[in-house]
Amino acid sequence: MKTGVFVGSFDPVHIGHTNVINYLIDKKIVDKVLVIATGNYWDKQNITDLKKRLDMLDLIKKDNIIIDKTHNNFKYTYQILNALKKEYKNEELYLVIGADNANTLHKWKHYNEIIQNGIIVVGRDNIKVNLKTNKLIFIDKNFGNISSTKIRNKLNDFKIYLDDKVYDYIKRNKLYVYK
Repeated sequence: MKTGVFVGSFDPVHIGHTNVINYLIDKKIVDKVLVIATGNYWDKQNITDLKKRLDMLDLIKKDNIIIDKTHNNFKYTYQILNALKKEYKNEELYLVIGADNANTLHKWKHYNEIIQNGIIVVGRDNIKVNLKTNKLIFIDKNFGNISSTKIRNKLNDFKIYLDDKVYDYIKRNKLYVYK
């Protein structure tokens, strides 16, 4: 069984995220996707409370889209993958990253451990990927040029990039109203 591991802040989760997840499952690239919202990631500051981000992610879950609520407080991706390898011993794990991250992956902490797993690179903005690993799957498809930052900064302008349930949750909980 192949399992995608999609790690990010998901602040908020948007259709770019869900389109990637659904594509991976629909095209049978993976059997399921574990979505892991980072709680205390090394390069993220001022992110929305983890519980609220997990609540938003719960709104997109399905049988084969699992919202992981136990690996959120690792600081680095390699730590998440090491913990998952112990729990999912009989599954092939594939880290899902964008092309922009693929080209900087060699700078990530414990890079060599990370690339021992499979890597799914999602193409973005015609970025040429220079990553070399034996278990690389490249998805050459444009899933849109939207970012969670744009959504947070101008929620009403970019609400079309949100699932209606996620948008309603944001409004109900008064998230991002300060921007």
